[in-house]
Amino acid sequence: MQFNSRRSNVKARNGMVATSQPLAAMAGLRIMLQGGNAVDAAVAAAATLNVVEPESTGMGGDLFALVWTAKDKKMWSLNASGRAPAAASLEQLRKRGWTAIPDDSSFSITVPGTVSGWEALSKRFGSMPLNELLSPAIEYAQKGYPASEVIAGRWVESVEKLKARPSGTELLVNGRAPRPGQVVKLAELGKSLKAVAEGGSEAFYKGPLAIKIAKAVQEAGGWMAAEDLARHEATWVEPISTDYKGVKCWECPPNDQGLNALMALGLARGFDFKAMGFQTADTYHHLIECMRLAFADGARYIADPAFAKVPTKQLLSYAYADKRRKLIRRDAAIEHVVHGEVPGNPDTVYLSAVDGKGNACSLINSLFFSFGSGLVVPGTGIALHNRGSLFSLDPDHPNALAPGKRPFHTIIPGMATRNDELWLCYGVMGGMQQAQGHLQVMVNMVDFGLGPQEALNAPRFKTSLDQGTNLESLTPPGVADELVRRGHWIAVLPPDGLTFGSGQVIERDPETEVLTGASEPRTDGAAVGW
Repeated sequence: MQFNSRRSNVKARNGMVATSQPLAAMAGLRIMLQGGNAVDAAVAAAATLNVVEPESTGMGGDLFALVWTAKDKKMWSLNASGRAPAAASLEQLRKRGWTAIPDDSSFSITVPGTVSGWEALSKRFGSMPLNELLSPAIEYAQKGYPASEVIAGRWVESVEKLKARPSGTELLVNGRAPRPGQVVKLAELGKSLKAVAEGGSEAFYKGPLAIKIAKAVQEAGGWMAAEDLARHEATWVEPISTDYKGVKCWECPPNDQGLNALMALGLARGFDFKAMGFQTADTYHHLIECMRLAFADGARYIADPAFAKVPTKQLLSYAYADKRRKLIRRDAAIEHVVHGEVPGNPDTVYLSAVDGKGNACSLINSLFFSFGSGLVVPGTGIALHNRGSLFSLDPDHPNALAPGKRPFHTIIPGMATRNDELWLCYGVMGGMQQAQGHLQVMVNMVDFGLGPQEALNAPRFKTSLDQGTNLESLTPPGVADELVRRGHWIAVLPPDGLTFGSGQVIERDPETEVLTGASEPRTDGAAVGW
């Protein structure tokens, strides 16, 4: 069974941008038409998403990106996630009796890394100044735009969260969520974007905005100080990869969960899914088990490598994958999945941009939950994320809260190359769904030969270690029953981008230079090219 979204693949040669909101996709394409490259387009689209999809992303969040430079055939990885404040105290929270950091508390707020990411990408690989890249976002914030349908629907769900503090109304329209088609103006956010356009990242991390952010967090009881923002910097790191049946799959390294996606692909490498069949119970069963095993290892080992030893090389080795794969039985689910021993949960935006020269930027930008912590910095329109809620309060865990430490991150951009040529620039957003979204899209395209739009249309599963597996109601009849027979706990739910993820894919043919783009049918998104 294959869901037909009635969306066609988009074809172009000169450049393409795919995002979860059409106005943002067009903002990136406008930059390309003005002579910008893939990175320029990605930054412009990301900034515009801050305005047209403000519940998911923004200057108050974090960012990760992969960049492929066609000239030297090299992959680059940027970690623009923020760190815990210097005053952060695990002991203080444990004394409160907490076993986890509440996602709506001021203690869940780490330094926002987004703006440093925009600037780092622009400075290293961009061809246009940052102020030009932010101009579409500023224009929409000041002059207004019509709210799109899915985004407007999600906005409604966060009204009470925003109204809990007076400043939250800066991201509402007359105290309400906008209706689909209603014109939205975000004046305070527009001013903040303009300040960054004129002053760069210093305007955010060392200027009046930094003082306002620190004051807002402290007044809410949190730890953030202006000095924490001033110390922040984005980090260029070595990307990680694994081979999946002749395709080299790339991810950002920890502290994000790209390692989960690669571990699952390493396990899946040993199965013949084509022989099992597309959308069959056999295929679902084996993919779910691959993902559960990867999640168990990820939950144990992924942390900030500046504070903990993350055995990435061992976890991605063929020998380790072969050992873990032996735990998967065809006739029954693993009853209790635990991590292996090695030697020695949300709103996000993902966008893909590829230019006519074959340069690409895979970028993911997030507030984590809808409007993050719910704290909007007064007078700025900036919603602060709650990524710090993913820190562990177990002092012996590698991801334990500590001053200056980056938390575990769910957000992951992806790319894939073949024979040292760019093949895919892709991502699937949605909390812990992201790694399994990467796995499922890759299997759909490599094992079953689907095109980008077909790969996104196909029904997906969402599994976890402690809450069983969700299947879309689009899944073929009989699959759920057979999985239950094998020992899986199954719930069948309606198709929804929040639950099952929301993806964007751009494929490049190195011989013809034709770009083929696709956008998630479960959201408002679009792929546009020229």
